Amino acid sequence: MTVTWEELGWERLRPGAGRCRLPGWDCTAGLVYGADAALLIDAGASPREGAFLAERARALAGRPVTHLVLTHPHFDHVFGMAAFGGAEVFGAAGMAAALTGPGARAELRADAVRHGLPEADAAEAARSLTAPGRSVTGELALDLGGGVRALLVHAGPGHTAHDLAVLVPGDPAVVFCGDLVEESGAPQAGPDAVPPRWPGALDRLLALGGEDALYVPGHGAVVGAAFVRDQRDALAARFGVSA
Repeated sequence: MTVTWEELGWERLRPGAGRCRLPGWDCTAGLVYGADAALLIDAGASPREGAFLAERARALAGRPVTHLVLTHPHFDHVFGMAAFGGAEVFGAAGMAAALTGPGARAELRADAVRHGLPEADAAEAARSLTAPGRSVTGELALDLGGGVRALLVHAGPGHTAHDLAVLVPGDPAVVFCGDLVEESGAPQAGPDAVPPRWPGALDRLLALGGEDALYVPGHGAVVGAAFVRDQRDALAARFGVSA
């Protein structure tokens, strides 16, 4: 029996591509699938969210998730990764140390608890973190079969030092931005942000997708190029970066 994106509470963006807005932190998880493979963008904020995403992605794609992209190393985007043990995992260069280096698990666990994740869930997720098997420097193209392709782009630094975006070419093109773009609130710049480089990262996203693409933020509603451009200008003003 075929299910629709809407029946599962997901937003269809184009054939074979959509996203889910998860409750709690309003994080986006994206799904792109072709004839041979299924790519999930971000893993959710807890083991429970990861299991939910794995089940729903399988129902939509007709197969388990084969590729998992982690857009950046924050708990609300990576703490569900244990549900994807059979998938090939991709992260930007340097992501491995940010997830599993000395003190990294403890720092992510503490951050999750500060933001309201139950201690037991945070501890379980932190223990389960593994380094991405594939490190992306520059760009990496994936063929998902049936003419569906995805381009992984190390678009940062900006929100973090390890920001990875995903372009799905087509009509319309879809750009999964991670937290380089946020719609449901002002972009969050924590201690691991690289503010002077953030506006340039949004320039790279705009160059990737162009004027007619759908831009999928890490938090909030899908936006167009004008929104991304306005957020780029606001970040430049906020951080004192010249145009």
